[in-house]
Amino acid sequence: MVIFPSFLDGFTRSVPIKKEKNNKNDVGRETAEKLAKEAKKNELILSSSGTVKANKSNNLVSVCSKRGMKGINQDCLIVWEEFGCQEDMLFCGIFDGHGPWGHLVAKRVRKSVPASLLCNWQETLASTSLDLDFEIEVDRNLHLFDIWKQSYLKTYAAVDQELKLHPGIDTFCSGTTALTLVKQGEHLVIANVGDSRAVLATTSDDGHLLWDVISNQEAVQIVSLTPVREKSAKRLVEHAVHAWKHKKRGIAKDDISAVCLFFHTSTSQPINPIQVSKQVA
Repeated sequence: MVIFPSFLDGFTRSVPIKKEKNNKNDVGRETAEKLAKEAKKNELILSSSGTVKANKSNNLVSVCSKRGMKGINQDCLIVWEEFGCQEDMLFCGIFDGHGPWGHLVAKRVRKSVPASLLCNWQETLASTSLDLDFEIEVDRNLHLFDIWKQSYLKTYAAVDQELKLHPGIDTFCSGTTALTLVKQGEHLVIANVGDSRAVLATTSDDGHLLWDVISNQEAVQIVSLTPVREKSAKRLVEHAVHAWKHKKRGIAKDDISAVCLFFHTSTSQPINPIQVSKQVA
């Protein structure tokens, strides 16, 4: 199941949250943040250019970010394997900051969203049940999606409030996009705020390309033709840089970042339990 929601139209237009402190929520958030620190310690989190491999979920992630010609790189990204200590879960996110404080907003959102989303997902999950007697599988899938939808709405409302109250960040003239993905077993949920782009593609048994959902065939072809999957994100960024020079002559190149997630790695290549490698773009 793949669902691309359109219910998120910006951090500034989100559901209201209560201002008073909720001890239960605070404890849940602290627990989620501790899980994030532990995951980073165990090299399950990647926040710079590099690759992540894991055989428990059979995922392979290639990541690359390249600074443009407009000053500091305002792009931030994160890959969290075994999201929330769940072996079948993965979280990916790209955040494109804009404005004079965009890089700080993007970094803050990258830090806050995963832990907050995990906390809200656990709370929403606890208040409902996936063991309900659904007559057809699609009803169960929609129920699962609704849990993530409510979790995302609560998360972005909370993060939006954090940014507004942050004493060191001016969010009036600055902000960030947020393209995030959660893979839970065979389910895929994607939430997008802003103008970042997601591309979903599959290959047939004979290796020919079948692309769908996002009309970006060129990007899909570049990734599919990259011999070494670990270098796919870097190659995609390099092609984007090359295209920018030809199509936008005289315009300062923007920051360009990409995360390439392969759901099923090649069985011909041995995969260690967890491998994280970093590189400087």
